[in-house]
Amino acid sequence: MNTSSPPAAPPPPPPPLTGGKLVLATIAVALATFMTVLDSSIANVAIPTISGNLGVSVDEGTWVITLFAASNAISIPLTGWLVRRIGQIRLFVSAILLFTAASWLCGLAPTLPFLLGARILQGAMAGPLIPLSQAILLGSYPKSKSSMALALWAMTATVGPIAGPLLGGWMTDSYSWSWIFYINIPVGLFAGIVTWIIYRSRETPTMKVRVDAVGLGLLITWVASLQIMLDKGKDLDWFDSPVIITLAVVAAIGFAAFVIWELTETNPIIDLRLFAGRNFLGGTAAISVAYAVFFANLVLLPQWMQQYLGYRSIDSGLVIAPLGLFAIVLVPVMGKLVPKSDVRILSTLAFVGFAGVFLMRSYYTTGVDTWTLVLPTLLQGIPMALFFVPLTVIILSGLPPQKIPAAAGLSNFVRLFAGAVGTSLFSTGWNDRTILHHARLTEQASINNPLFLGVINSLQSTLGGGPGRALAFFERTLNGQAAMLGLNDIFRLSAVIFIVIIPLIWVTKPVRTDAGAGGGGH
Repeated sequence: MNTSSPPAAPPPPPPPLTGGKLVLATIAVALATFMTVLDSSIANVAIPTISGNLGVSVDEGTWVITLFAASNAISIPLTGWLVRRIGQIRLFVSAILLFTAASWLCGLAPTLPFLLGARILQGAMAGPLIPLSQAILLGSYPKSKSSMALALWAMTATVGPIAGPLLGGWMTDSYSWSWIFYINIPVGLFAGIVTWIIYRSRETPTMKVRVDAVGLGLLITWVASLQIMLDKGKDLDWFDSPVIITLAVVAAIGFAAFVIWELTETNPIIDLRLFAGRNFLGGTAAISVAYAVFFANLVLLPQWMQQYLGYRSIDSGLVIAPLGLFAIVLVPVMGKLVPKSDVRILSTLAFVGFAGVFLMRSYYTTGVDTWTLVLPTLLQGIPMALFFVPLTVIILSGLPPQKIPAAAGLSNFVRLFAGAVGTSLFSTGWNDRTILHHARLTEQASINNPLFLGVINSLQSTLGGGPGRALAFFERTLNGQAAMLGLNDIFRLSAVIFIVIIPLIWVTKPVRTDAGAGGGGH
């Protein structure tokens, strides 16, 4: 039974902010977004150091990433329900301050269980911040400037994952791993205090909606099971492991039960009926698949540079860093271009640009120089600038302001979860292709092959020592070549996927850009 009292009519949204208040509010909200997105990747490069300092194995240390991701994934789609219950501004500020407190606890952690508990809290608080930052920025700008608001949001959301490994590597090497968490404290306090001062009079109406306890329990069950399965699948040899099989069965049954329950529940914890909208469905599908491919490659590329090219973590971070240059430079351009353009065309150009970049990378060799690595990364910033804003406009188009937090939360959940799935699939694919190429390359490596014996003899005379040293060098070279060929396959597949998913953009309806994202105005 519906225990909420139906509102007579939603109150008109507050007027847009202006002048210095708008500038300060944008900075505060953007910093909260940046801080949250940064923490999704900043710990990755510090796991070996954290594990060593806390006296655990690296495999145990990876739970620092896994539990943050699982907690974050569960809390993101709850944003719409929490906004109705608590209010948009109270939820946003509370999440910022609790995220900041959790960051402080992470830095203080004396043991792994303590750190994992703090990371679970941190991930849960990070979830609502991303969709709420979108909704708050959209409500702060006039609807004619909504594309500029989304462009500013996209800049912080895309630069964060790029800056994370670079900043995390530098802080870990130069100071202590604790500082990758302590850095959030001044940022979070500033963002929380400024946001409350500016927005406390602009709180959204609340409703006493009962808790969908069954839906929440099912959500936690299938999301946590699937997230852990994806993170640990490669280490446990996927479906050869009874643990992975059990997690997969629990996730599948939990997901099916969750969908059935939420579609029949009066006050669902997540409004799955949003997918009935063509623009929300098509836009969310397009941005999620594209982000899965983009993010998976963003994870694999530094791994390859560190494992096979001998790059340090900070060096690989510097190679990836130029990815954000065009995202920053093109923000004002996108803010002006989107209202005057068919956003479906801009999104199509972005996908074609991504395909071109990955095609360039598919010609990498084991002797690739740094500039050849940097150039596609630099150029990739152009489709990135054309990527988030137009698709977000499509996703949120036609929705009234009160629906935007729920829609933004659900679309971001699907996008980020697709990133986790894509990373696992592409990582496994790279490993499988590397094994295949290694087998093909070693077909001729036989003592009965005079050419192979000639190579070994030549290496032995060059390197000195016995045949064992020459064989070891040959094996290292072969491993590097096989990994390179496997990664080239992944790059080519990525290019094909970006072309294949272009029709997803064109199943959506044209967006009335004069009404801005959200259609109903702000």
